[in-house]
Amino acid sequence: MSGSPMRNTDLLISVRLVQGADAPALCGPILRSVPEWFGIEEYTRSYIDATAVLPTWVAFAGGAPAGFVSLKHHQPKASDVYCMAVKREFHGRGIGAALLRQVEEELRRAGFEYLQVKTQGPSRPSAEYAGTLRFYEKVGFTRLEEFSGIWPGIPCLLLVKKL
Repeated sequence: MSGSPMRNTDLLISVRLVQGADAPALCGPILRSVPEWFGIEEYTRSYIDATAVLPTWVAFAGGAPAGFVSLKHHQPKASDVYCMAVKREFHGRGIGAALLRQVEEELRRAGFEYLQVKTQGPSRPSAEYAGTLRFYEKVGFTRLEEFSGIWPGIPCLLLVKKL
């Protein structure tokens, strides 16, 4: 499964599924470029390692890895954005939206009906996560509920999108 190239202003963006050992090598530098979101080494390492076994798509901008998304399929009709990140220099340039468009198209073809994502909840204010929330709402996700106890000391906001 690979995506077709998309043009966003001055960027040619392509998205493709990556598997196995290639995924951590491509995704690790992306995660490490945004320590405000992925600054706890133990968790960062687990997200990087998971890209080798979870379905993971990488967006390339001008041929360079610019962002990725990994999915976890919890139920036959529902999938989860397990991890998503875009290199800092590509923020606001359509990389995240291109990744989600590709993933959503492939999930629909496979019979999935819902896509969910968890992010830091607004009860713990953060400029970075406020931007994350704006992004997810802009691409069609709806806030469902904020939970405590999922992540130590961090409120978790669950968002969902009907595919």
